[in-house]
Amino acid sequence: MNSFGRIFRVHIFGESHGVGAGITIDGCPPGTPMNEADFEPDMGRRRAGKKGTTPRVEADLPEFMSGVFNNCSTGAPLTIFFKNSNTRSGDYANLVAQPRPGHADYTGRIKYNGFNDYRGGGHFSARLTTGIVAAGVVAKKVLEGVTFEAKLIEAGGSTDIDAAIDKAVADHNSIGGIIECTIKGIPVGLGEPFWDSAESLLSHAMFAIPAVKGIEFGAGFQAARMTGMEHNDPIIDDKGTTSTNYAGGIVGGITNGNDIVFRLAIKPTSSIAKPQQTMNFETGKVEELVIKGRHDACVALRAPVIVEAMAAITMADLMLIENK
Repeated sequence: MNSFGRIFRVHIFGESHGVGAGITIDGCPPGTPMNEADFEPDMGRRRAGKKGTTPRVEADLPEFMSGVFNNCSTGAPLTIFFKNSNTRSGDYANLVAQPRPGHADYTGRIKYNGFNDYRGGGHFSARLTTGIVAAGVVAKKVLEGVTFEAKLIEAGGSTDIDAAIDKAVADHNSIGGIIECTIKGIPVGLGEPFWDSAESLLSHAMFAIPAVKGIEFGAGFQAARMTGMEHNDPIIDDKGTTSTNYAGGIVGGITNGNDIVFRLAIKPTSSIAKPQQTMNFETGKVEELVIKGRHDACVALRAPVIVEAMAAITMADLMLIENK
């Protein structure tokens, strides 16, 4: 439900406008260096306030609730909490009767019999990715020598990202984007052939990021247009290095020692300033909806560090499984 992983196991909790949000990590090796300042670089990359992002800015200071002593992990469950301090819950009152198109307001209301916290999206909110990014910081510490780099390579169908953002803001609309992630330094042999293939687990984690709608590895969908001769990656040394990387670093569900490369499709933010037509469940009629609140014009701008975190969580778990 709210947990992921077998050995490096994470459990997410919190709501957008509740007391806060956070993560509990079970299986973090004892003795892992742990200091609040270690989290600032990645938390800063996730933080809002830049062009095209929500004006809601939180301090996002990590509080260690358990599992840390003398600046090192203890081996006990590591719980990291982020307090909410900049909320405007009144902006969401009209969404009880009239859920936002494209958002989880309606599905959450039905699934939880109306008891869901609708303020700011509640437990469905991207606010909860603070905990994911924190777990990613810890996972990167566990994966010494492995590097992660995710970047936004396209927004709104354009590689001119700044121009695309400017247009979306001017139009009072939102746009999606494509994020590419590269993982370097992963050894050969992680993952299993079927249910727990490296691709399956990475995909599982990525689809837990709000707004992710698609994923491809290596050549991805382009592979369907290639021949076997074109797509095969020739092995050029006894370490398994390949001259091309159309497989994206994973063959038969198992890492092959080359860079893992994948791309994600991020959908446009559901909350937009333009009036929309949608059902009002109190009147039983389709009526105009004007969404209040503070929202991203392009949520993909802040997503690369979240993608890196999810990748690190997944690979840390696979590495610990292999080395148990």
